[in-house]
Amino acid sequence: MTFLDVVFYLFIFVVSIQIIFQIFFFGKFAVIKSFKKKSTKVGVSVIICAKNEAENLEMFLPSVISQKYPDFEIILINDASKDNTLEVMESFQNKHDHIKVVDVKNVEAFWGNKKYALTLGIKVAKHDYLLFTDADCKPVSNNWISQICSHFDDSKTIVLGYGSYKKIKKSLLNKLIRFETLQTAITYFSFANAGLAYMGVGRNLAYKKSEFFKANGFVNHIKVRSGDDDLFVNQIATSSNTAICFSEDSFTESIPKTSFKNWYKQKRRHVSTANYYKLKHKLLLTILYSSQLLFWLLATLLFTQLFNWQIVLGLFLFRLLAQYTVFILSAKKMEEKDILFLLPFLEIFLIFTQLTIFINNLVSKPNHWK
Repeated sequence: MTFLDVVFYLFIFVVSIQIIFQIFFFGKFAVIKSFKKKSTKVGVSVIICAKNEAENLEMFLPSVISQKYPDFEIILINDASKDNTLEVMESFQNKHDHIKVVDVKNVEAFWGNKKYALTLGIKVAKHDYLLFTDADCKPVSNNWISQICSHFDDSKTIVLGYGSYKKIKKSLLNKLIRFETLQTAITYFSFANAGLAYMGVGRNLAYKKSEFFKANGFVNHIKVRSGDDDLFVNQIATSSNTAICFSEDSFTESIPKTSFKNWYKQKRRHVSTANYYKLKHKLLLTILYSSQLLFWLLATLLFTQLFNWQIVLGLFLFRLLAQYTVFILSAKKMEEKDILFLLPFLEIFLIFTQLTIFINNLVSKPNHWK
């Protein structure tokens, strides 16, 4: 058996893995429809932790305050900011009775630790249902709370939402950021739909306060400065307690990075937490991302050598067709259809960017919470 024979059979194996993921994980999510559930109208505490976010709070907090929901409070956590974040929070508090401000000072044991600040905010929340977002986010509708919290019931104690990024015209970086965000959302929604919830995003995440204290909060990963969202979900999610919400009114929208350097630093922080996921999740994600990388590398090698090129081309197109079908249906759900025409380019670029991030994180630890 020649070297190219080995590469060819390995390519068939890799394509098979990719098709399994596309059909049995991503495909099942792609075809399910969002449905409006009758809101339970439970009391909700919306929690926003901010560090040096005065300008963003002034811009985006009004969209949270104006939510159409009968019983909610807003917990604003000032995490030792050096700008006038606290003053902005207090000015909103003076105008609205349902806003509480928690002013967190740095302490030596938890210096610069967002999880410590969040814990203090969670403790003062009066409601058992907690909904999290960031200071630089805004709900895309005034039914955000209602839509997310309608998915809570007796068995569902965690709700995963979608945190989109603002569209910027004529920006390739913006399309890359939104493609990566969409791909990540497809993955965590699909895994949760299959009973394998492994992460959520703090821009749009809800869970019961009782779950937080049952798990002893963030104590299991308190020394890992990032991961207040994905690591906590990875810890407490089960095959039956996690719901997904992807109705249009449930999205939040954030301001994306405008330089590749800043976005790269942000992704390094996000990727670093995956090392602490449960073993089954790490194995599945490793298989998924490794097969993506190998698909393009092996296909390129076989095409350049014209080795069994008819079969290789057929497998190559079959995998792309499966992927495009999933992405078209999913992008329609998430209002991200404009990035589809760049799909192959964005996927290849993102794969090698993630590989670079993985290698860099092995060499040096990334910086964390501002």
